[in-house]
Amino acid sequence: TVLAAVKLQHGWSQIFTGETITLRCEIQGGEGKVWKYEWTAPNTNSPPTSSEYRIRRFLVFRSGDYRCRGSSDYLLTGWSDAFRLTVSYKPRATLTARTTIIPVGGSVTLTCSVQSSDGWKYEWFRRTQTTSEGQIRDQQNRDIRVSQGGIYSCRGTRGNPVYYTDISDDVTIEITCEFSHLV
Repeated sequence: TVLAAVKLQHGWSQIFTGETITLRCEIQGGEGKVWKYEWTAPNTNSPPTSSEYRIRRFLVFRSGDYRCRGSSDYLLTGWSDAFRLTVSYKPRATLTARTTIIPVGGSVTLTCSVQSSDGWKYEWFRRTQTTSEGQIRDQQNRDIRVSQGGIYSCRGTRGNPVYYTDISDDVTIEITCEFSHLV
């Protein structure tokens, strides 16, 4: 039996408005044949005729069931099972700190997270009352350790082309000044 199936090309299941995603129609059991493809999709008049269905800047009205099938010579697969795409509104990253006051010479761990979804790398930013915001280079991890005071924020990035979450609320990290007692 030759079957068609719709697969999402990247590994994450939750999709957000504005992301670019690619669906792929895979024909199982039809190796070695040249296939033509058909798609059914919500709110579109001209689905592609290739094995890949790329949707740029996915919006809410594109949510729904996607199906594909293939034809080759006299062979026609049935329609695939429905692949349901649902989209969530653009998320905001959340920045948390174990503590916001660190002693001189100490450090604190900051954590950036994006609601219940995966595939993210992170961008980190720092500014002070007197300096403008700059990206903290070489930091893409969810957790970073900082030993400088300042106003920190972060956002999530993923995909190709790159998709950005909204930037987190600021967290201000202060360094305590410890005065030695006069004898």
